[in-house]
Amino acid sequence: MKREFLGFGLGLRTDHFHDVLAERPPVDWFEVISENFMIEGGKPKYYLHEIRQHYPMVMHGVSLSIGSTDPLNRDYLTRLKRLIQELEPAWVSDHLCWTGVNKVNSHDLLPVPYTEEALNHIVSRLDQVQEFLGHPILMENPSSYVEFTDSSIPEWEFMAEMVRRSGCKVLLDVNNVYVSARNHNYDPHAYIGAFDPESIWQIHLAGHTDYGTYVIDTHDHPVCDAVWELYQTTIAKLGPVSTMIERDDHIPPLPELLVELDQARQLASAVLPELREGIPA
Repeated sequence: MKREFLGFGLGLRTDHFHDVLAERPPVDWFEVISENFMIEGGKPKYYLHEIRQHYPMVMHGVSLSIGSTDPLNRDYLTRLKRLIQELEPAWVSDHLCWTGVNKVNSHDLLPVPYTEEALNHIVSRLDQVQEFLGHPILMENPSSYVEFTDSSIPEWEFMAEMVRRSGCKVLLDVNNVYVSARNHNYDPHAYIGAFDPESIWQIHLAGHTDYGTYVIDTHDHPVCDAVWELYQTTIAKLGPVSTMIERDDHIPPLPELLVELDQARQLASAVLPELREGIPA
């Protein structure tokens, strides 16, 4: 299955629903949080379908809980599949994490231990999810602040092997790579270089909070210079990968995000001749 290049997108947030419909901003595509729309009817669904008429979309989940020891939530997967059929996104993604156990959802993206046992468990669950949904799912690399003493596999090798065994694809969050590399003192370029470039289908760019001795992935700041630099070197190696700006708190007016999005376009175009010459989305 070949990677599709959608161009440069934004996370669709309720703050911008009206402006998107009224102004039709120069955004190539939008990413929506799956759980926000796994409902019947309502105003959010109305805006979702109105905007979908004008823009391609992808779906991004936060509750798959692929690393949990609970059985897969079949009701959740059924509602997710229904939304996929309704929205027809270019692809669907979620996170390498667990969000709860014993049927309790923590509403947080919790880290998994990087062991062979965990790898086998997650690959088995990915196989079930992808068979049920009928197509590959993208898994996003986490941002982390602590490490399990039992972990025996570097995170990047764990993810790369997970992709190889399951056939899933990668949502590469460049900010998460930067955050975790700072917190755990590893080379972010080595992390990104561990993946088959063709397995990376989407890139997230976001802001974080830097406390000097550690960094927290907060999504409430503009993208910093160091993450922009890492993005440019990454895209130079990968080629055109659909890229988006993610903001979840302190959400600014839409024009401010459009400026950031244009910066992503310019940095990618500077290192990819095919973007300067124009390639089909």
